[in-house]
Amino acid sequence: MSLETLTPNPTWDAASYEDAVDTLAAHNDDLVYKVWGGDWCKDCRKLLPDLGAALEAAAVPDDRIEEYAVDQDKQGPGVDEYGVEYIPTVVVETDDGEEVTRFVEEEDLPPALWLAERIDEEL
Repeated sequence: MSLETLTPNPTWDAASYEDAVDTLAAHNDDLVYKVWGGDWCKDCRKLLPDLGAALEAAAVPDDRIEEYAVDQDKQGPGVDEYGVEYIPTVVVETDDGEEVTRFVEEEDLPPALWLAERIDEEL
């Protein structure tokens, strides 16, 4: 099941977030984005459309974005395996499954900016 909330926000301005988009684009073929959320979740509805727009602006291929819809009890595919407690959660991994970074619900920056900063630090 896909997440409607990950549909790119059409008003998101990539030029205003050029550094983040550049970082995501620099790794668009070597990282996988695993996104847990729920279309019923207000935090997901607030945060994920902009992340979707950033991934689109960075030309991250669709096959590098894995969407996992959870129910209102926060149960769904991969929840136990990845220790997902809060949504949205975004886990960024290398092709061999090594976790590079993880965004969880209420970080101090929007997901795309937060992830880009951590990706820069780690890679």
